[in-house]
Amino acid sequence: MLLLSEAAPTLLDVSDDDLATEALTVLRRLVGREDAVFHDGQLEAITALVRDRHRALVVQRTGWGKSAVYFVATVLLRAQGAGPTVIVSPLLALMRDQIAAARRAGVRAVTINTANATEWGQVYDALERGEVDLLLVSPERLNNPTFRERQLPDLAARCGLLVVDEAHCISDWGHDFRPDYRRIRDLLTTLPDAVPVLATTATANARVVADVTDQLGAGGHDVLTIRGTLARDSLRLGVLKLPHEETRVAWLVSHLADFTGSGIIYTLTVAQAEDLAALLGRHGHRVAAYTGRTEPAEREELEARLRDNEVKALVATSALGMGFDKPDLGFVIHLGAPSSPVAYYQQVGRAGRAVDTADVLLLPTPADREIWHYFATASMPEERSAMAVIDALAGADGPLSTAALETIVDVRRTRLELLLKVLDVEGAVSHVRGGWVATGEPWAYDADRYRRVAEARRREQGLMLDFINGGGCRMAFLQRTLDDPAPKDCGRCDACAGAWYASGVAAESVATTRTELDRVGVELPARTLWPTGMARLGVQVSGRIGEVERAETGRVLARFTDLGLGQRLRELVTGPDQPVPDWVPPYCFQVLRDWDWAARPVAVVAVPSRSHPELVGSLAAEIARRGRLTDLGTLTMDTSAAPVEPAANSAYRLAQVSGRFGLTPAQRDWAAANDGPLLLVDDRVDSRWTMTVASGLLRAAGVGAVLPFALSSVG
Repeated sequence: MLLLSEAAPTLLDVSDDDLATEALTVLRRLVGREDAVFHDGQLEAITALVRDRHRALVVQRTGWGKSAVYFVATVLLRAQGAGPTVIVSPLLALMRDQIAAARRAGVRAVTINTANATEWGQVYDALERGEVDLLLVSPERLNNPTFRERQLPDLAARCGLLVVDEAHCISDWGHDFRPDYRRIRDLLTTLPDAVPVLATTATANARVVADVTDQLGAGGHDVLTIRGTLARDSLRLGVLKLPHEETRVAWLVSHLADFTGSGIIYTLTVAQAEDLAALLGRHGHRVAAYTGRTEPAEREELEARLRDNEVKALVATSALGMGFDKPDLGFVIHLGAPSSPVAYYQQVGRAGRAVDTADVLLLPTPADREIWHYFATASMPEERSAMAVIDALAGADGPLSTAALETIVDVRRTRLELLLKVLDVEGAVSHVRGGWVATGEPWAYDADRYRRVAEARRREQGLMLDFINGGGCRMAFLQRTLDDPAPKDCGRCDACAGAWYASGVAAESVATTRTELDRVGVELPARTLWPTGMARLGVQVSGRIGEVERAETGRVLARFTDLGLGQRLRELVTGPDQPVPDWVPPYCFQVLRDWDWAARPVAVVAVPSRSHPELVGSLAAEIARRGRLTDLGTLTMDTSAAPVEPAANSAYRLAQVSGRFGLTPAQRDWAAANDGPLLLVDDRVDSRWTMTVASGLLRAAGVGAVLPFALSSVG
């Protein structure tokens, strides 16, 4: 492996003036400045690609200009008669920025991704006519059967340069590993030997570099690694520990205006982003939420508003991350810590690219570790689940859809989709028209590999805690965790120069925020469709859930992921069983008062609970007592075959609860004599099948309307 750092001798033959002159001309056209010059390492990378047709890995800080390398190389290679550059790019935001930048440089750039399916035909026609200089492809396209079979071989044959952007996604060790990226190794083996390859990233430690280099070198190719210092002299880092959720949010309400310019506030969950954006907006801050739920067109609009400083901040999940380009972004704030210093560096790197000073502040929360654990395990398949999927597909008469698989294997939908991708790239299953099939190829669970990855992620979580707890320069700490060859104290962070941010927040602001966070009442939509294929699990239901058996739209006090009350309710319903605490009923009656039901409930019945019977029963009884409603007690439950742990996916959850509940004689008599609305009470809701099945039982007994009500919901 060749290695070039900023301190190493240059590989460029300085007598090769023509290439350097042409490259500089293209660069100046790209950036629109006649005084522009190359950063250290840029011209070396361009030369390696254009003159030497090397494979190269560039690891440089955000803002160094990695995209300039492949734009300039594309223009020079196209002038030599090479085919179009193909860039595998992970995010739509990144693609939009790259296309705009390419066009400024006179490069004809187009994209193929999930958001522009209606334009694919035009893109392929333009490729055929030779009218495309640069094609950006989302990694998900590599997993599409039609694209792999029809378009990919042609692209590999005519490609003049392959670029793998955000290349840490290739690696199991990368902080943002994506299964679709693992197909890139297969793509590399199909390229003609003379086609240069460039991989770029700003967040790779030595382990990731070694892994990516190994994959780039598949087939015996040498790989040139160009690596510079990752220090960001413009960033001023800090960590502010505050005791409670309401204090942290109140601090943001009080001090967001202190930050210069516009920026990004990162949260760890979608619900937190949406709730925080709404709360800040009520206090006059110009903010908007940006998450994985945000529609593509709205994302583009929000990105433009941030670039144009029309908002103070976007409150975002990691959906707004790699590739978003606003050189004058003034600040990045985190409400909740990312799971590793590497992931943190990636996000804070959005700020301070073209300004002298940008502020970066982290507000850690107690819930961070639990969220880290979920995401750390989500991308790693369990052996039992993997073998169950392979066996199910092997025994099927034809392709199975993901929904059909849910009735055969007990894996939650999001994890099942990820598991299928992993098994696909490992050759055990294949995505075809109509669903998924087993390939019949031998497959073994690589327990050692997943153990090593899990251990690495636990170590990185420990490093993130070390970063939070401080003890030295924060920028130097990030450099060391990224194996930067020249870490140094920044002299600007709160460890080097003291706190640069206000640390206090007025008591009245905290009290006001607590009141706002304690707002309760989240709609609980009724299930309207049965899962497909339930007959396989012995449950004879299909299609739509009939009006005569369906529940009404219900309510929960809060979601587990909500700011404020959601955290207190999480502790209550996951902790030891106990009578309902005194602080809970007032919130319940606040929701009940605000509920816009067609008719007020006249009775209350509790859902039987294996883990919290006292909590649920006492809650229902207290609502009945204070609301002067008929207390019908608790439904009966058959526990003879009831599992201790709930199933993972929707179909299996329904199978677990189907037929398990019953009515006492008193409840049956009441239902026969009364058709007035009935409140159905539980402590927590996840899949909603418990409420759906219990409601159907009550409706069948004669109850006119069932109103589900729970303390909390998981999602």
